[in-house]
Amino acid sequence: MKRVFSLLEKNWLGAPIQFTWQKTSGNYLAVTGADHIVKIFDRHGQKRSEINLSGNCVAMDWDKDGDILAVVAEKSSCIYLWDANTNKTSQLDSGMRDQMSFLLWSKIGSFLAAGTVKGNLLIYNRQTSRKIPVLGKHTKRITCGCWSTENLLALGGEDKIITVSNQEGDTVRQSPLKSEPGNMQFSTMRSDDRTSTAESTISVVLGKKTLFLFNLNEPYNSVDLEFKQSYGNIVCYSWYGDGYIMVGFSYGIFVVISTHIREIGLEIFQARDYKDNLTSIAISQTLNKAATCGDNCVKIHDLAELKDMYAIINLDDEIKGLSTLSWTDDGQLLALSTQRGSLHVFLTKLPILGDACSTRIAYLTSLLEVTVANPVEGELPITVSVDVEPNFVAVGLYHLAVGMNNRAWFYVLGENGVKKLKDVEYLGTVASVCLHSDYAAALFEGKVQLHLIESELLDTQEERETRLFPAVDDKCRILCHALTGDFLIYGTDVNDATYEIPDFSPTIKGVLWENWPLDKGVFIAYDDDKAYTYVFHRNTIQGSKVILADGTKVPFSHKPLLLYNGELTCQTQSGQINNVYLDTHSFLNNLKDVGPNELRQMLTQTLVLKRFSDAWELCMILKDHDAWNELGSSCLHHMDVEFAIRVYRAIGNAGMVMSLEQIKGIEENNLLAGHLAMFTNDFNLAQDLYLASSCPVAALEMRRDLQHWDSALQLAKRLAPDQIPLISKEYAIQLEFTGDYVNALAHYEKGITGENKEHDELCLAGVAQMSIRMGDIRRGVNQALKHPSRVLKRDCGAILENMKQYSEAAQLYEKGLYYDKAASVYIRYKNWAKVGELLPHVSSPKIYLQYAKAKEADGRYKEAVVAYENAKQWNSVIRIYLDHLNNPEKAVSIVRETQSLDGAKMVARFFLQLGDYGSAIQFLVMSKCNNEAFTLAQQHNKMEIYADIIGSENTTNEDYQSIALYFEGEKRHFQAGKFFLLCGQYSRALKHFLKCPSSENNAAIEMAIETVGQAKDELLTSQLIDHLMGESDGMPKDARYLFRLYMALKQYREAARTAIIIAREEQSAGNYRNAHDLLFSMYAELKSQKIKIPSEMATNLMILHSYILVKIHVKKGDHMKGARLLVRVAKNISKFPSHVVPILTSTVIECHRAGLKNSAFRFAAILMRPEHRNKIDAKYKKKIEAMVRRPDTSETEEVTTPCPFCKFLLPECELLCPGCKNNIPYCIATGRHMLRDDWTVCPHCDFPALYSEFKIMLNTESTCPMCSERLNFAQLKMISDCTQYLQTEVEP
Repeated sequence: MKRVFSLLEKNWLGAPIQFTWQKTSGNYLAVTGADHIVKIFDRHGQKRSEINLSGNCVAMDWDKDGDILAVVAEKSSCIYLWDANTNKTSQLDSGMRDQMSFLLWSKIGSFLAAGTVKGNLLIYNRQTSRKIPVLGKHTKRITCGCWSTENLLALGGEDKIITVSNQEGDTVRQSPLKSEPGNMQFSTMRSDDRTSTAESTISVVLGKKTLFLFNLNEPYNSVDLEFKQSYGNIVCYSWYGDGYIMVGFSYGIFVVISTHIREIGLEIFQARDYKDNLTSIAISQTLNKAATCGDNCVKIHDLAELKDMYAIINLDDEIKGLSTLSWTDDGQLLALSTQRGSLHVFLTKLPILGDACSTRIAYLTSLLEVTVANPVEGELPITVSVDVEPNFVAVGLYHLAVGMNNRAWFYVLGENGVKKLKDVEYLGTVASVCLHSDYAAALFEGKVQLHLIESELLDTQEERETRLFPAVDDKCRILCHALTGDFLIYGTDVNDATYEIPDFSPTIKGVLWENWPLDKGVFIAYDDDKAYTYVFHRNTIQGSKVILADGTKVPFSHKPLLLYNGELTCQTQSGQINNVYLDTHSFLNNLKDVGPNELRQMLTQTLVLKRFSDAWELCMILKDHDAWNELGSSCLHHMDVEFAIRVYRAIGNAGMVMSLEQIKGIEENNLLAGHLAMFTNDFNLAQDLYLASSCPVAALEMRRDLQHWDSALQLAKRLAPDQIPLISKEYAIQLEFTGDYVNALAHYEKGITGENKEHDELCLAGVAQMSIRMGDIRRGVNQALKHPSRVLKRDCGAILENMKQYSEAAQLYEKGLYYDKAASVYIRYKNWAKVGELLPHVSSPKIYLQYAKAKEADGRYKEAVVAYENAKQWNSVIRIYLDHLNNPEKAVSIVRETQSLDGAKMVARFFLQLGDYGSAIQFLVMSKCNNEAFTLAQQHNKMEIYADIIGSENTTNEDYQSIALYFEGEKRHFQAGKFFLLCGQYSRALKHFLKCPSSENNAAIEMAIETVGQAKDELLTSQLIDHLMGESDGMPKDARYLFRLYMALKQYREAARTAIIIAREEQSAGNYRNAHDLLFSMYAELKSQKIKIPSEMATNLMILHSYILVKIHVKKGDHMKGARLLVRVAKNISKFPSHVVPILTSTVIECHRAGLKNSAFRFAAILMRPEHRNKIDAKYKKKIEAMVRRPDTSETEEVTTPCPFCKFLLPECELLCPGCKNNIPYCIATGRHMLRDDWTVCPHCDFPALYSEFKIMLNTESTCPMCSERLNFAQLKMISDCTQYLQTEVEP
């Protein structure tokens, strides 16, 4: 709280002082001390007058209106009266000889009561100047008293008696007291009966300990309220509210008690405000606050919530302590006297006066101080001291105005400070003033005076200097006004063009427009509790309108001054400003932790406020399709086409984007609004807007597109008569669809133009159909027959068929070439002759079937069978061929072709009658009659036929088991084993296969291996292995069977070992290709199962493959490759025991041809050994002997190429790298080791080859030399990264 002034008179210091505020207005403060002078100050601390007394002041009081101050002093029997209006003092002779001790003005009249030290009373009526002396009212000094609102006077004195008198001085009630009274007050105790408002209770402090409540109506029911001794003495008390009393005690405690009859004396609240002492309590009903003082500080409580401390004022320099508190009636000022004789006045409630211009605000910060600030632009506040306590404040861009009544003072707000400019007197009491840059406008008594703030040159025209609005001849009163840089705007009591503001509260105190440049359509209307946010939507498809966005709670005693981007700057009672953020602008806060529901509410706020950029950001966070659509719809509503395009493009609504792109260049408002209303499905509004635009035909186009034909016809009559036939046709189609045939026919007839052939044909077709539906069949049929459309004939035929007019329907179908439908209708009324004529054109099986049945009934079977065939009724065809036409061959062929079950049964039955059991069994199986077929086969010893047939069908295990049991009984082991295998009984199947005679041995062993492979049973496997090894009969079987067994069991390692043995046997026998293929297939199988290849298998395959490659290269004449490969084979000649000499001979010859003379000599020497010499072919023998006798050791050096692992250079046919000791993959085309930069693989077997060499080989060969699959060079692909092929697949 701000201290307004302090009074520190020298003559007062050292002793307590008395003071009293002027009642009602509080403009004056009367103060007196030990100097025998009453000094009167104004509310700003300026001394206005003084009254000299004969002694110390005893009592002083203001009358109810604050016009007269009455004072009584020691040593005097007269009364001093000071008139506030005339500033003059007069003395009133009391007529009493004794000194005055008491003084009090009436609450409602002009009565003044004065008491004396001897108990006498004077009642003075100032209005009539009548004095009523009452002697002996009390026997001793009158010390206290009070007036009631009924002009009853209660008095108390040292004689311990209360007297109650009327305004004439007559005693109406008297009561003795226990102790000496003090601080007497009239009030009302509350009871259940709230009707009585008269002040009937006198409260008085007795002996500083007790509060006595004396009830005038029930004097014997008076109440003594005693308090705890720990509280101390009663210092003061005050009534407030609904019968509550606040009592202050000397020990720093105050309590609130209730005087309600049910809780009288109950302490409602109790608080210790001060540690040492409490000296005074004052209550302001206006502010609803209570002030207490003590311990060098003042504390202010809110009466609504006493726990809350509203303010604390510390006065540390008052070392002697504080004395008395008193408020002005309006609660603006609080005066405090101290024990040392000083007085302080504090501002507790400041008039809320303020104004704003653009973002600059001016507001009252003290009674004679105005602060100018710009909170938006962050300018430092300027404090302006003014000469008067203003009733109004106005601020402009460069000026400040304050004023009261009809006068205003203007100040210039310059860069170097504030300068007083001038004061202006207006022609009436000013209600408000508006300023801008150059002009001021004052509103008074329904008029506005506009004038320059700073006068220009002397020759300025008077009209520019000042002007009065409205003009003399305008019969209106101005109610409000505003000023901009270019315009004076005012509102009058004549309503012309206005916009309705919805839900406008009658308690509204003012309106503020948004000052943020991008949001000019927003304004608030505020009252004491709330600020209501409104938005003026100027451009919407529904026209301009004002809508209510929401309301925001405004704190108590806050007056809005400025609205900027949702931030409301308010002035408070304490002369400060405070910011309130509107609830409608919550989206401007941090959105980091906001949930989706709150975000949706914020989105709604942004759309109402037309802040589409903020709405876009919210939609980006929400990522919700509905939110985007809501934003797009709002853009359309506000006719913001560009932003709507942006929104719909973001959500991928291509149709809407294209539509908006087409209309975005339209400048005419109504036409654009019509299009947008149509896009938002408000078609009636769109029509009204189109009709009001320069292109009214757009309304017709819209109704046509929407198929609103009724409206379209009405519009066409007015706007485009030439469109009526086209619309009539479309309307007729819709009416026909809804079943309104009468109106449809009428509109079809209206649609005929006689000019547009295609259009007229459609209308005539409609006329034909509607005529038939309306019962005018002849007209409709004739119209349909004349019409060129086949579809019309079909549709009319269908209508007639439903009406059971078969003859006309069939005729139309036939004319329209709908032969199936025509035939169907002819059948319905048994016209078989017509059906027969149409059959060559009929495609429907149903019609053929009906016709076939009719012919069969007539005994014409050949025609019937043809019709049945066309109808795909094969069972009937088979039946007629067997029963009537005696053509079983045809029936059998049809059964085989169609796989008809019923047909197969009929054929089986036919062959059974003929005794052809084999054929009967076959067709019984085909018809799924397996049991009958089995029984027939058993009876006639045709089980083998049955078994062969059933083996090729999808048969159940039970059927297979039946056959197996039959063969088991017949001791036919192979057949029994086969069918036991099919039904999954592997043990019995193996037993029979092993019992088979030697004639069936090979096939039986193969089947046994298959059985064990499927069973995956170790016991059965061991049984079969024992049989193959000859353990059961002493005769070992071929190893190939063992290999196949391991393969069937997927025991690939054992199969690989067996394969090596078999290949070795094949090799020994000279069957090198068989051995090669066997090793290759095993190699491929192991590789597919991701099992390491045995090194022996890999080596044997490489040697055999090298031998096979020799023939290919020698045949091509490439002797060097052949020689190198033969050298590799010859080094392993032990693996070819059957052809040692031929292979060595070929090696010698090829090496000699290739120039490898030393190698030829080496292998020729081996041939000359005794064991080989005689086996050499005669035609080569002499030549070889000559080589040995005359050796030539020259040798063509082998080309070296890099190792793909380590790049070590080694001979191209060497497969073991000396550098890294790795086995290098070999080329399947040349046998050489592989190269990294020349790598390919066979697409079938995945074996590597040199790309360049394999490509050359495939020019003459058509198969892969390794897998023998067909291949051409186009299938080869160069492999750039061969790392995966270098990973070893062979066991080390």
